Amino acid sequence: MNIINAALRRRNGLYTLRLQDGIIAAIEPQNGMLHAAPEVIDAAGQLAIPPLVEPHIHLDATLTAGEPEWNMSGTLFEGIERWSQRKATITHEDTKQRAHAAIAMLRDHGIQHVRTHVDVTDPTLAALQALLEVKEEAKSLIDLQIVAFPQEGIESFTNGRQLMERAIEMGADVVGGIPHFENTREQGVSSVKFLMDLAERTGCLVDVHCDETDDPQSRFLEVLAEEARVRNMGARVTASHTVAMGSYDNAYCSKLFRLLRRSGISFVSCPTESIHLQGRFDTFPKRRGVTRVAELDRAGMNVCFGQDSIRDPWYPLGNGNILRVLDAGLHICHMMGYQDLQRSLDFVTDNSARALNLGDRYGIAVGRPANLLILDAENDYEAVRRQAKARLSIRHGNIIMQRTPEQFHYPA
Repeated sequence: MNIINAALRRRNGLYTLRLQDGIIAAIEPQNGMLHAAPEVIDAAGQLAIPPLVEPHIHLDATLTAGEPEWNMSGTLFEGIERWSQRKATITHEDTKQRAHAAIAMLRDHGIQHVRTHVDVTDPTLAALQALLEVKEEAKSLIDLQIVAFPQEGIESFTNGRQLMERAIEMGADVVGGIPHFENTREQGVSSVKFLMDLAERTGCLVDVHCDETDDPQSRFLEVLAEEARVRNMGARVTASHTVAMGSYDNAYCSKLFRLLRRSGISFVSCPTESIHLQGRFDTFPKRRGVTRVAELDRAGMNVCFGQDSIRDPWYPLGNGNILRVLDAGLHICHMMGYQDLQRSLDFVTDNSARALNLGDRYGIAVGRPANLLILDAENDYEAVRRQAKARLSIRHGNIIMQRTPEQFHYPA
């Protein structure tokens, strides 16, 4: 399969991409537009990019909003209570059906790499078993990383440590945590040390729900970053949410950023979810409840955007479109300057791939997997401005989704 007339990010001109045996075999500059031919895909001057990446979602909870009750306060903590109710009724097939439905939404929006958090504060680990099966069943559509996520805590949940260890033994790829939800600060610190020990021992990646609260005294990020630094594990560690950073004063952040840079960890912000859940205890002025995305990025750290939820107890909306989250994130995080818009796709492609530690399994380069999109836009700016859709999604050299462009008809 050949793709002609493709624009590539950070390169001038048009290119032909030759795909062979599921690999990008060649990338060749063109002299102007070529004419389409049979068995050739014409990108028509639009962007060919690596697949979009979803670095933070909860597939085990997706499509459960309002079951059995709605989160009326809109808070994180009521969401956890509502999920506890729903968790008591889930079945193996129910979890798989909802996860596959959400994956289909992600596929339709050009996403091929997904990191899902799966609640393992359940003695049966039923949701984890279901998602491990989904991972295998959906591999023709997506690469799925599974995080063993202790939604109700490690130290403050009965047998929490043993459940985490069992989850990794069963096949979870990533060790999770939620230190700010533990009963005491001491338990939070202990949980971080435990999960880092577990990851170091097993070779797993790490992704911690860290300081997802407006409390400016919630400072487990410094604990996670220091653990990553001293163990030289920064490239394998992600801090998700870190929304308390939006309430930290600048004097503390000045010291914190020095440590964060040295640690080398990545960050995931879920801006639509955070701006919905946070600030709930404020009157006015209300905090935005989102981490310092622009400041992290401009300090040279790796930060990306995730969706977090699709219609679950924490977030009642969502449709799998990561570009919607990118658009909202750029607005919410005050990142509408020229330079930000010119490279905006970084936050849902390259940066996310780095957080997932995808390495040479990702990207448009000779010898890498033939996984890519043709996006209905000529550059990053137009992709965000027009909320461009994926025209074509190719995985291992095969088309897995093709979208017919919208057509408009006007009366004479």
